[in-house]
Amino acid sequence: MNTLEAVAPLLEARLAALLARSGLAPLRLAGRTLLPLVQGGMGVGVSAHRLAGAVASEGGVGTISSVDLRRHHPDLMARTHGLPPGEAAKQAIDEVNLEAISREIAAARAAAGGRGLLAINVMRAVSAYAPSVKRALEAGIDAVVVGAGLPLDLPDLAQDHPHAALVPILSDARGVQLIVKKWERKKRLPDAIVIEHPRLAGGHLGAARIADLHDPRFEFENVIPQSLAFLRSAGIEREIPLIAAGGIRSCEDIARVQALGAAAVQLGTPFAVTTEGDAHPEFKRVLAEAREDEMVEFTSVAGLPARAVATPWMRSYLRIEDKLQAVAHPKARCTKSFDCLAQCGLRDGTPGWGQFCIDNQLAAALRGDVKKGLFFRGVGALPFGSQIRSVRELIERLLTPAALLPA
Repeated sequence: MNTLEAVAPLLEARLAALLARSGLAPLRLAGRTLLPLVQGGMGVGVSAHRLAGAVASEGGVGTISSVDLRRHHPDLMARTHGLPPGEAAKQAIDEVNLEAISREIAAARAAAGGRGLLAINVMRAVSAYAPSVKRALEAGIDAVVVGAGLPLDLPDLAQDHPHAALVPILSDARGVQLIVKKWERKKRLPDAIVIEHPRLAGGHLGAARIADLHDPRFEFENVIPQSLAFLRSAGIEREIPLIAAGGIRSCEDIARVQALGAAAVQLGTPFAVTTEGDAHPEFKRVLAEAREDEMVEFTSVAGLPARAVATPWMRSYLRIEDKLQAVAHPKARCTKSFDCLAQCGLRDGTPGWGQFCIDNQLAAALRGDVKKGLFFRGVGALPFGSQIRSVRELIERLLTPAALLPA
Protein backbone atom coordinates (compact mmCIF):
# COMPACT_ATOMS: atom_id res chain seq x y z
CA MET A 1 0.00 0.00 0.00
CA ASN A 2 1.29 3.47 -0.85
CA THR A 3 2.45 5.32 2.26
CA LEU A 4 -0.02 8.12 1.60
CA GLU A 5 -2.99 5.76 1.30
CA ALA A 6 -2.71 4.83 4.93
CA VAL A 7 -3.78 7.37 7.48
CA ALA A 8 -1.05 7.56 10.08
CA PRO A 9 -2.01 7.15 13.73
CA LEU A 10 -2.67 10.31 15.67
CA LEU A 11 0.32 11.95 17.27
CA GLU A 12 1.85 10.08 20.17
CA ALA A 13 0.52 11.09 23.55
CA ARG A 14 3.53 13.26 24.51
CA LEU A 15 3.33 15.34 21.34
CA ALA A 16 -0.46 15.48 21.39
CA ALA A 17 -0.30 16.88 24.93
CA LEU A 18 2.28 19.49 23.93
CA LEU A 19 0.21 20.51 20.94
CA ALA A 20 -2.94 20.80 23.05
CA ARG A 21 -1.12 22.92 25.62
CA SER A 22 0.26 25.20 22.90
CA GLY A 23 -3.18 26.08 21.58
CA LEU A 24 -1.94 25.44 18.04
CA ALA A 25 -3.89 23.44 15.46
CA PRO A 26 -2.34 20.33 13.87
CA LEU A 27 -1.45 20.17 10.20
CA ARG A 28 -3.53 17.76 8.15
CA LEU A 29 -1.70 16.84 5.00
CA ALA A 30 -1.79 13.82 2.71
CA GLY A 31 -4.18 11.93 4.98
CA ARG A 32 -2.04 12.44 8.07
CA THR A 33 -2.33 14.38 11.28
CA LEU A 34 0.98 16.14 11.87
CA LEU A 35 2.58 18.76 14.02
CA PRO A 36 2.25 22.15 12.29
CA LEU A 37 6.05 22.15 11.81
CA VAL A 38 7.77 21.69 8.46
CA GLN A 39 11.55 21.52 8.30
CA GLY A 40 12.78 23.42 5.27
CA GLY A 41 15.01 21.86 2.64
CA MET A 42 18.60 23.15 2.83
CA GLY A 43 21.40 22.29 0.41
CA VAL A 44 24.10 21.41 -0.27
CA GLY A 45 23.58 18.50 2.10
CA VAL A 46 22.52 20.48 5.17
CA SER A 47 19.20 18.67 5.36
CA ALA A 48 19.74 15.04 4.43
CA HIS A 49 18.45 11.82 5.95
CA ARG A 50 19.55 12.36 9.57
CA LEU A 51 17.71 15.65 9.98
CA ALA A 52 14.68 14.80 7.86
CA GLY A 53 14.26 11.43 9.55
CA ALA A 54 14.55 12.95 13.01
CA VAL A 55 11.90 15.60 12.31
CA ALA A 56 9.50 13.08 10.80
CA SER A 57 10.03 10.72 13.74
CA GLU A 58 8.72 13.48 16.02
CA GLY A 59 5.53 13.86 14.00
CA GLY A 60 6.53 16.79 11.78
CA VAL A 61 7.46 17.10 8.11
CA GLY A 62 11.13 16.27 7.53
CA THR A 63 12.64 17.48 4.27
CA ILE A 64 15.66 16.27 2.30
CA SER A 65 17.30 18.77 -0.06
CA SER A 66 18.01 17.08 -3.40
CA VAL A 67 21.06 19.14 -4.35
CA ASP A 68 24.37 17.30 -4.75
CA LEU A 69 23.62 14.62 -2.14
CA ARG A 70 26.58 12.52 -3.30
CA ARG A 71 28.65 14.57 -0.84
CA HIS A 72 27.26 12.43 1.99
CA HIS A 73 28.43 9.22 0.32
CA PRO A 74 32.21 8.68 0.08
CA ASP A 75 31.85 5.85 -2.44
CA LEU A 76 29.81 8.05 -4.77
CA MET A 77 32.30 10.89 -4.40
CA ALA A 78 35.12 8.46 -5.20
CA ARG A 79 33.26 7.30 -8.29
CA THR A 80 33.26 10.85 -9.68
CA HIS A 81 36.63 12.05 -8.37
CA GLY A 82 39.17 13.29 -10.90
CA LEU A 83 36.99 12.88 -13.97
CA PRO A 84 38.14 15.15 -16.82
CA PRO A 85 35.69 17.96 -17.59
CA GLY A 86 33.12 17.10 -20.21
CA GLU A 87 29.83 15.38 -20.93
CA ALA A 88 30.95 12.05 -19.50
CA ALA A 89 31.74 13.66 -16.15
CA LYS A 90 28.42 15.47 -16.13
CA GLN A 91 26.51 12.26 -16.77
CA ALA A 92 28.46 10.40 -14.09
CA ILE A 93 27.83 13.09 -11.46
CA ASP A 94 24.14 13.31 -12.33
CA GLU A 95 23.82 9.51 -12.04
CA VAL A 96 25.44 9.27 -8.60
CA ASN A 97 23.36 12.19 -7.31
CA LEU A 98 20.20 10.36 -8.34
CA GLU A 99 21.49 7.24 -6.58
CA ALA A 100 22.16 9.38 -3.50
CA ILE A 101 18.55 10.58 -3.53
CA SER A 102 17.33 6.98 -3.36
CA ARG A 103 19.74 6.17 -0.52
CA GLU A 104 18.82 9.25 1.49
CA ILE A 105 15.09 8.64 1.20
CA ALA A 106 15.49 5.02 2.33
CA ALA A 107 17.66 6.05 5.29
CA ALA A 108 15.29 8.85 6.31
CA ARG A 109 12.30 6.50 6.15
CA ALA A 110 14.07 4.01 8.40
CA ALA A 111 14.86 6.78 10.90
CA ALA A 112 11.28 8.10 10.82
CA GLY A 113 9.87 4.73 11.83
CA GLY A 114 6.60 5.27 10.00
CA ARG A 115 5.89 8.55 11.78
CA GLY A 116 5.44 12.03 10.37
CA LEU A 117 5.88 12.84 6.69
CA LEU A 118 8.98 12.81 4.48
CA ALA A 119 9.45 15.39 1.73
CA ILE A 120 12.14 16.27 -0.76
CA ASN A 121 12.90 19.84 -1.78
CA VAL A 122 13.96 20.24 -5.41
CA MET A 123 14.92 23.66 -6.75
CA ARG A 124 13.19 24.45 -10.05
CA ALA A 125 16.37 26.30 -11.02
CA VAL A 126 18.62 23.22 -11.06
CA SER A 127 19.25 21.44 -14.34
CA ALA A 128 18.49 18.05 -12.76
CA TYR A 129 15.09 19.23 -11.53
CA ALA A 130 12.93 16.81 -13.54
CA PRO A 131 15.14 13.71 -13.04
CA SER A 132 15.40 14.47 -9.32
CA VAL A 133 11.63 14.76 -8.92
CA LYS A 134 11.06 11.52 -10.80
CA ARG A 135 13.71 9.61 -8.86
CA ALA A 136 12.34 10.81 -5.51
CA LEU A 137 8.83 9.73 -6.49
CA GLU A 138 10.08 6.34 -7.64
CA ALA A 139 11.88 5.99 -4.29
CA GLY A 140 8.58 6.49 -2.48
CA ILE A 141 8.90 10.02 -1.12
CA ASP A 142 5.70 11.27 0.53
CA ALA A 143 5.83 14.84 -0.77
CA VAL A 144 7.73 16.91 -3.35
CA VAL A 145 8.37 20.56 -2.49
CA VAL A 146 9.60 22.88 -5.26
CA GLY A 147 10.87 26.45 -5.01
CA ALA A 148 13.37 28.75 -6.79
CA GLY A 149 11.04 29.04 -9.77
CA LEU A 150 7.47 28.25 -10.76
CA PRO A 151 6.93 24.46 -11.00
CA LEU A 152 4.25 24.66 -13.67
CA ASP A 153 5.14 21.17 -14.90
CA LEU A 154 5.22 19.39 -11.53
CA PRO A 155 1.80 17.71 -12.05
CA ASP A 156 3.11 16.29 -15.34
CA LEU A 157 6.24 14.91 -13.70
CA ALA A 158 4.14 13.30 -10.96
CA GLN A 159 1.29 12.00 -13.10
CA ASP A 160 2.18 8.38 -12.31
CA HIS A 161 2.20 9.11 -8.57
CA PRO A 162 -1.28 10.44 -7.73
CA HIS A 163 -0.86 9.90 -3.98
CA ALA A 164 2.34 11.91 -3.59
CA ALA A 165 1.76 15.36 -2.15
CA LEU A 166 2.88 18.23 -4.41
CA VAL A 167 3.86 21.47 -2.68
CA PRO A 168 5.05 24.60 -4.50
CA ILE A 169 6.91 27.39 -2.69
CA LEU A 170 5.57 30.84 -3.55
CA SER A 171 5.88 34.31 -2.06
CA ASP A 172 2.79 36.30 -3.03
CA ALA A 173 -0.90 35.85 -3.85
CA ARG A 174 -0.30 36.37 -7.57
CA GLY A 175 1.97 33.33 -7.61
CA VAL A 176 -0.67 31.29 -5.80
CA GLN A 177 -3.31 32.27 -8.35
CA LEU A 178 -1.03 31.42 -11.27
CA ILE A 179 -0.03 27.99 -9.97
CA VAL A 180 -3.57 26.99 -9.01
CA LYS A 181 -5.03 28.06 -12.37
CA LYS A 182 -2.28 26.34 -14.36
CA TRP A 183 -2.47 23.15 -12.30
CA GLU A 184 -6.27 23.03 -12.49
CA ARG A 185 -5.93 22.62 -16.26
CA LYS A 186 -3.81 19.55 -15.54
CA LYS A 187 -6.54 18.15 -13.24
CA ARG A 188 -4.42 18.47 -10.12
CA LEU A 189 -4.23 20.95 -7.27
CA PRO A 190 -1.40 21.62 -4.81
CA ASP A 191 -1.69 19.53 -1.67
CA ALA A 192 -0.24 22.47 0.26
CA ILE A 193 1.51 25.73 -0.59
CA VAL A 194 4.51 27.16 1.23
CA ILE A 195 4.29 30.95 1.51
CA GLU A 196 7.91 32.07 1.92
CA HIS A 197 8.63 35.64 3.04
CA PRO A 198 11.65 36.92 1.06
CA ARG A 199 12.62 39.48 3.73
CA LEU A 200 12.79 36.84 6.46
CA ALA A 201 13.91 33.56 4.88
CA GLY A 202 17.46 32.43 4.18
CA GLY A 203 19.06 31.14 1.01
CA HIS A 204 17.52 31.96 -2.36
CA LEU A 205 14.63 34.36 -1.94
CA GLY A 206 11.35 34.65 -3.83
CA ALA A 207 11.72 38.18 -5.17
CA ALA A 208 13.01 39.46 -8.48
CA ARG A 209 15.46 41.98 -6.98
CA ILE A 210 16.99 42.82 -3.61
CA ALA A 211 15.05 46.09 -3.70
CA ASP A 212 11.80 44.11 -3.74
CA LEU A 213 12.44 42.26 -0.47
CA HIS A 214 10.51 44.86 1.54
CA ASP A 215 7.50 44.98 -0.80
CA PRO A 216 4.31 44.87 1.35
CA ARG A 217 2.79 42.23 -0.92
CA PHE A 218 5.09 39.67 0.72
CA GLU A 219 3.93 40.34 4.28
CA PHE A 220 2.12 37.37 5.81
CA GLU A 221 -0.67 39.74 6.88
CA ASN A 222 -1.32 40.39 3.18
CA VAL A 223 -0.43 37.26 1.24
CA ILE A 224 -2.10 34.67 3.51
CA PRO A 225 -5.58 36.31 3.63
CA GLN A 226 -5.35 37.24 -0.07
CA SER A 227 -4.44 33.69 -1.05
CA LEU A 228 -7.26 32.22 1.05
CA ALA A 229 -9.72 34.71 -0.46
CA PHE A 230 -8.67 33.65 -3.96
CA LEU A 231 -9.06 29.95 -3.13
CA ARG A 232 -12.56 30.58 -1.79
CA SER A 233 -13.53 32.66 -4.82
CA ALA A 234 -12.17 29.97 -7.14
CA GLY A 235 -14.48 27.45 -5.53
CA ILE A 236 -11.69 25.14 -4.46
CA GLU A 237 -13.64 22.33 -2.84
CA ARG A 238 -10.94 20.89 -0.65
CA GLU A 239 -8.73 22.92 1.63
CA ILE A 240 -5.18 23.68 0.49
CA PRO A 241 -3.08 24.24 3.62
CA LEU A 242 -0.85 27.29 3.54
CA ILE A 243 2.53 26.95 5.27
CA ALA A 244 4.20 30.20 6.35
CA ALA A 245 8.01 30.26 6.02
CA GLY A 246 10.54 32.85 7.14
CA GLY A 247 11.46 34.27 10.54
CA ILE A 248 9.41 31.77 12.57
CA ARG A 249 11.15 31.32 15.90
CA SER A 250 8.54 30.73 18.63
CA CYS A 251 5.17 29.33 19.57
CA GLU A 252 3.80 32.85 19.42
CA ASP A 253 5.05 33.24 15.84
CA ILE A 254 3.23 30.07 14.86
CA ALA A 255 0.05 31.19 16.61
CA ARG A 256 0.21 34.54 14.82
CA VAL A 257 0.32 33.05 11.31
CA GLN A 258 -2.29 30.43 12.19
CA ALA A 259 -4.56 33.28 13.25
CA LEU A 260 -4.06 34.72 9.75
CA GLY A 261 -5.19 31.43 8.24
CA ALA A 262 -1.95 29.48 7.80
CA ALA A 263 -2.10 25.80 8.67
CA ALA A 264 1.56 25.36 9.61
CA VAL A 265 5.01 26.91 9.47
CA GLN A 266 8.29 26.03 7.80
CA LEU A 267 11.63 26.61 9.53
CA GLY A 268 15.11 26.18 8.14
CA THR A 269 17.90 27.68 10.24
CA PRO A 270 16.61 26.48 13.66
CA PHE A 271 16.61 22.90 12.38
CA ALA A 272 19.94 23.27 10.58
CA VAL A 273 21.74 23.88 13.88
CA THR A 274 20.29 20.89 15.74
CA THR A 275 22.49 17.97 16.75
CA GLU A 276 20.85 15.89 14.02
CA GLY A 277 21.55 18.48 11.32
CA ASP A 278 23.60 16.87 8.55
CA ALA A 279 26.24 19.63 8.28
CA HIS A 280 29.58 19.91 10.09
CA PRO A 281 29.52 21.18 13.71
CA GLU A 282 31.40 24.31 12.61
CA PHE A 283 28.61 25.05 10.14
CA LYS A 284 26.13 24.96 12.99
CA ARG A 285 28.30 27.19 15.16
CA VAL A 286 28.54 29.85 12.44
CA LEU A 287 24.76 29.95 11.94
CA ALA A 288 23.95 29.81 15.65
CA GLU A 289 26.34 32.62 16.60
CA ALA A 290 25.65 34.95 13.66
CA ARG A 291 24.19 38.33 14.62
CA GLU A 292 21.68 40.31 12.58
CA ASP A 293 24.35 42.89 11.70
CA GLU A 294 26.43 40.05 10.22
CA MET A 295 23.82 39.18 7.61
CA VAL A 296 24.16 40.28 3.99
CA GLU A 297 21.84 40.30 1.00
CA PHE A 298 23.27 39.76 -2.46
CA THR A 299 22.39 38.45 -5.91
CA SER A 300 23.13 34.75 -6.29
CA VAL A 301 24.46 32.95 -9.34
CA ALA A 302 20.85 31.89 -10.00
CA GLY A 303 19.93 35.55 -10.46
CA LEU A 304 17.83 35.57 -7.29
CA PRO A 305 18.32 37.66 -4.16
CA ALA A 306 19.88 35.65 -1.34
CA ARG A 307 20.68 36.09 2.34
CA ALA A 308 23.71 34.68 4.12
CA VAL A 309 26.19 35.19 6.95
CA ALA A 310 29.00 37.67 6.22
CA THR A 311 31.81 35.14 6.46
CA PRO A 312 35.36 36.05 5.29
CA TRP A 313 34.63 34.61 1.83
CA MET A 314 31.34 36.47 1.59
CA ARG A 315 32.91 39.82 2.52
CA SER A 316 35.78 39.25 0.11
CA TYR A 317 33.42 38.39 -2.72
CA LEU A 318 31.19 41.41 -2.14
CA ARG A 319 34.20 43.73 -2.25
CA ILE A 320 34.97 42.67 -5.82
CA GLU A 321 31.48 41.74 -7.00
CA ASP A 322 31.10 44.83 -9.23
CA LYS A 323 34.44 44.17 -10.93
CA LEU A 324 33.60 40.51 -11.50
CA GLN A 325 30.21 41.37 -12.96
CA ALA A 326 31.78 43.99 -15.23
CA VAL A 327 33.95 41.35 -16.91
CA ALA A 328 31.39 38.52 -16.84
CA HIS A 329 31.53 36.33 -19.95
CA PRO A 330 30.28 32.88 -20.94
CA LYS A 331 32.54 29.98 -19.99
CA ALA A 332 33.26 27.05 -22.29
CA ARG A 333 32.03 24.62 -19.63
CA CYS A 334 30.95 24.53 -16.01
CA THR A 335 33.87 24.68 -13.59
CA LYS A 336 32.38 21.67 -11.75
CA SER A 337 31.97 19.50 -14.88
CA PHE A 338 28.22 19.44 -14.37
CA ASP A 339 25.50 22.06 -14.71
CA CYS A 340 24.10 22.29 -11.19
CA LEU A 341 21.96 25.28 -12.24
CA ALA A 342 19.95 25.51 -15.44
CA GLN A 343 21.04 29.16 -15.61
CA CYS A 344 24.25 30.20 -13.86
CA GLY A 345 25.63 33.72 -13.71
CA LEU A 346 29.22 32.47 -13.61
CA ARG A 347 28.97 29.86 -16.36
CA ASP A 348 26.69 31.90 -18.63
CA GLY A 349 28.44 35.24 -17.96
CA THR A 350 25.19 36.97 -17.01
CA PRO A 351 25.71 40.65 -16.01
CA GLY A 352 24.24 41.51 -12.61
CA TRP A 353 24.15 37.86 -11.46
CA GLY A 354 26.50 36.23 -8.98
CA GLN A 355 30.00 35.42 -10.25
CA PHE A 356 31.08 32.48 -8.10
CA CYS A 357 30.61 28.71 -8.08
CA ILE A 358 27.74 28.12 -5.68
CA ASP A 359 28.42 24.38 -5.43
CA ASN A 360 32.01 25.06 -4.33
CA GLN A 361 30.94 27.56 -1.68
CA LEU A 362 28.00 25.57 -0.31
CA ALA A 363 30.10 22.39 -0.19
CA ALA A 364 32.72 24.30 1.80
CA ALA A 365 30.05 25.41 4.24
CA LEU A 366 28.78 21.83 4.59
CA ARG A 367 32.20 20.70 5.76
CA GLY A 368 32.51 23.70 8.11
CA ASP A 369 35.08 25.74 6.15
CA VAL A 370 34.43 29.26 7.45
CA LYS A 371 37.05 30.85 5.22
CA LYS A 372 35.54 29.56 1.97
CA GLY A 373 31.93 28.67 2.76
CA LEU A 374 28.64 30.32 1.84
CA PHE A 375 26.40 30.05 4.92
CA PHE A 376 22.75 30.78 4.14
CA ARG A 377 20.72 31.91 7.16
CA GLY A 378 17.26 33.31 7.86
CA VAL A 379 16.40 36.39 9.93
CA GLY A 380 15.88 36.29 13.68
CA ALA A 381 17.44 35.00 16.89
CA LEU A 382 17.26 31.23 17.25
CA PRO A 383 15.08 29.54 19.91
CA PHE A 384 18.12 28.39 21.91
CA GLY A 385 20.40 31.27 21.02
CA SER A 386 23.86 29.95 20.17
CA GLN A 387 23.25 26.55 21.78
CA ILE A 388 23.13 23.39 19.66
CA ARG A 389 20.22 21.27 20.85
CA SER A 390 18.31 18.23 19.56
CA VAL A 391 15.37 18.14 17.17
CA ARG A 392 13.15 16.90 20.00
CA GLU A 393 14.14 19.81 22.23
CA LEU A 394 13.57 22.31 19.41
CA ILE A 395 10.11 20.94 18.66
CA GLU A 396 9.16 20.99 22.34
CA ARG A 397 10.34 24.61 22.57
CA LEU A 398 8.34 25.62 19.49
CA LEU A 399 5.23 24.05 21.01
CA THR A 400 5.65 25.83 24.35
CA PRO A 401 4.23 29.33 24.87
CA ALA A 402 6.71 31.85 26.30
CA ALA A 403 4.74 32.10 29.55
CA LEU A 404 5.40 28.39 30.21
CA LEU A 405 9.11 28.39 29.42
CA PRO A 406 11.52 27.99 32.33
CA ALA A 407 12.93 31.25 33.63
